[in-house]
Amino acid sequence: MRKGTKRKATRKEDHKPAQPKPKEVPSRTKRIKVPKPESEPEYFEDQRNLEDLWKAAFPVGTEWDQLDSVYQFNWNFSNLEDAFEEGGKLYGEKVYLFGCTEPQLVPYKGENKVTVIPAVVAVVSPFPPSDKIGINSVQREAEEIVPMKQMKMDWVPYIPLEKRDSQVDKLKSQIFILSCTQRRAALKHLKIDRVKKYEYCLPYFYQPFKEDEIEQSTEVPIIFPIDPKPVFCEFDWELDELEEFTDKLIEEEELPENQKDAFKAFVKEKVREAKKANREAREARKKAIEEMSKETKEAFEKMKFYKFYPVQTSDTPDISNVKAPFINRYYGKAHEVL
Repeated sequence: MRKGTKRKATRKEDHKPAQPKPKEVPSRTKRIKVPKPESEPEYFEDQRNLEDLWKAAFPVGTEWDQLDSVYQFNWNFSNLEDAFEEGGKLYGEKVYLFGCTEPQLVPYKGENKVTVIPAVVAVVSPFPPSDKIGINSVQREAEEIVPMKQMKMDWVPYIPLEKRDSQVDKLKSQIFILSCTQRRAALKHLKIDRVKKYEYCLPYFYQPFKEDEIEQSTEVPIIFPIDPKPVFCEFDWELDELEEFTDKLIEEEELPENQKDAFKAFVKEKVREAKKANREAREARKKAIEEMSKETKEAFEKMKFYKFYPVQTSDTPDISNVKAPFINRYYGKAHEVL
């Protein structure tokens, strides 16, 4: 290699244009991720096993347009549920339940308010306590007793929540509820009289060992059909004297004097019909007792009725002063009100 070669090469390198320095990219400020605060988990109360039992029992005798108002409050029937627990009134028993309602003036949030209060009647019985419905109202001349199925009602098993995944036919149900399959949407297709019948319904309980109220009664409801206004009254054939009774109605201008004889004849006919009905009822009761088995007699004697009202809570009206032991005119009072 010749001398100076290396130096020249070095010089050439020294004369190379300087490479431009890469521009410094301004560093970006790193964003610190703030962890989102963890939302507190929501807790939902477990549904109680019999929580919807009171709603499942059809509120017989309630006006159709009042049904929604029954559920406007979150009524609590935990007392009914507890009655089926060990030590409760209904524990281990076969029970038939039906609902009813009682419009009452009760205090709520500082003011008195007419409220449709629900109640549930529990009948302890080894067999259905009735398969009939009584239909009665002030406007009706006579009481009507019809099969439940004619009013689309029947006793059906109630399935507790924890068993609703099971096959119904394999369950040995001890709780039965009065059910009604009449659809509200179909009411507009029914005659008014048919619709009104539901409002005057009461379960009819036949108690052969207790003389029926109808048998004991000596009063006859009278609706004497005359224009312009019928005569409404009640005649007691043991306490009232027909002549005096009629004269008083004329004096009070409830009955025209020219209708006196016709009215008296009408009342006598109604009294004859009532006495005949009482006599037939007594004979039927006597025959039923004679033909009854020993087991059935014992069942009737042990049959018990319990009436449940909702328990008091902060978000429901105070009903403590309006609880009534009366169930209906066919049975009378409950053995116990809870």
